[in-house]
Amino acid sequence: MTSSQRKMSRRDLLKQTTAAGVAAATNFIPASPAIAQKAKVKIGLLLPYTGTYAALGHNITDAMKLRFAETGNKLGGREFDLIQLDSEADPAKAAANTNKLIVGEKVDFLTGPVHSGVAMAMAKIAREEGTLTIVSNAGANAVTREMCGPNIFRTSFSNWQVCFPMGTEMARRGLKRVVSVTWNYVAGKEMIGAFREGFEKGGGAVAKEILIPFPNVEFQANLTEIASLKPDAVFAFFSGAGAVKFVKDYAESGVKARIPLYGAGFLTDGTLGAQGAAAEGIFTTLHYADSLQLPANLRFRESFKKATSRDADVFAVQGYDTAQLLIDAMEKVKGDVGATKALISAMEETRFDSPRGPWHFSRSHNPVQNVYLREVRNGDNAVLGIAEKEVSDPGTGCGMA
Repeated sequence: MTSSQRKMSRRDLLKQTTAAGVAAATNFIPASPAIAQKAKVKIGLLLPYTGTYAALGHNITDAMKLRFAETGNKLGGREFDLIQLDSEADPAKAAANTNKLIVGEKVDFLTGPVHSGVAMAMAKIAREEGTLTIVSNAGANAVTREMCGPNIFRTSFSNWQVCFPMGTEMARRGLKRVVSVTWNYVAGKEMIGAFREGFEKGGGAVAKEILIPFPNVEFQANLTEIASLKPDAVFAFFSGAGAVKFVKDYAESGVKARIPLYGAGFLTDGTLGAQGAAAEGIFTTLHYADSLQLPANLRFRESFKKATSRDADVFAVQGYDTAQLLIDAMEKVKGDVGATKALISAMEETRFDSPRGPWHFSRSHNPVQNVYLREVRNGDNAVLGIAEKEVSDPGTGCGMA
């Protein structure tokens, strides 16, 4: 059996498990191009709407809706539907959920997720099926490296991209011996790995890497171990509710008073309100900061607050930019979702002033963007400067790079 036959067999089998598939098999009437162009465009959103990462999923979604509304809720002159599916940040359900959107709903575009483990499964299926896919958060390196494909884009970051600069920054500060801590899953291990690469390149050494089962938020034993190791500093990656708990526990345990805390920007992005004074003085690197004094950022933050009554964060920015990418590309092909090659070319050529600053795609379809150094001051991720300009993920293993 050829790979093409295997692919078609899998697709046919999946179709037969749905009423839509059965109806299509028994009552199929080809649609003319004119009729097809009048049909609504379908955009599938595979994001977490419950659990630890729920706030992240809602911010990505609401920012997409905001940008679409600002441009008349049309894509290349066509109406569209957003089909939202809760990923539950569960890699075990990722394949089935992806198939629900691609095969069951027949979406024209697929976007999401937050969890890197979910992204790996989603990207694999999307690549096989040829569905145009935009990763709007998950930073799994492989998505724009070994698993890259013409139809796979990312509007967020790679895990390497946002953490390598912090390693070099901490080495420049004269820190010699550190401990890193994160959840034991793809994103966590890639982020502390990228940090270690930058830190060791600058002459530092990582005394220990502490990996905690995801999504466990009981950190006391780990904090006791960190205190006993007496490092010069700690580098951490957590996000969402887990980040809130870690930062508060770190301060309340007394460790923060003796050992400074550094991290990936997600440690303090969208979490400062809940973390309160415990977050003060934490240094992070990220491709965005709330306080960026850019016209596009000021407009965006005001609009998002007005639309949602919430403050925007990096996740909202990524959702906003995902919508902008779709708007620009669909405008160039005049709404023709069947013009796949032209759509891909339009996406590859996209450049615009994002709330995060200007960015464009690398050859492996990962953003090339500034990574900012931030410090929490008076409840804000204050920008100290650019840790590294126009950072491009290496794209290792990508045949397009």
